[in-house]
Amino acid sequence: MNRNDIKLIIIVLVITIILFSLSLFQKKASIANVYHENDLILEIDLSINKTYEVDGDNGKVVIEVLNNQIRVIAENSPYHLCSKQGFISNSGQSIVCLPNKIIIELPNIELDTEVS
Repeated sequence: MNRNDIKLIIIVLVITIILFSLSLFQKKASIANVYHENDLILEIDLSINKTYEVDGDNGKVVIEVLNNQIRVIAENSPYHLCSKQGFISNSGQSIVCLPNKIIIELPNIELDTEVS
């Protein structure tokens, strides 16, 4: 190994440590907003395990909430990419289903804690 290899290994390790530490501090979302063509069509409480159906451009999109996580379990699209995205649970994450024009977003909600 030469000096450049050692530098590269150190850089990769530092980046890995930073990304891992950031993932530890991500906030879990409590709600999910479902949009169709930029219109809010559904607000979902992630603490309630339930299955929802919404209308997309290609038909029904089935959304599942399980253990404070959300995912698309069925939809009509050529490659079923929406279903393959899996569960999301952290604020700021989203599932985008372009063929159906459906977006599931976990918003960053900051509570105002002003003391009077």
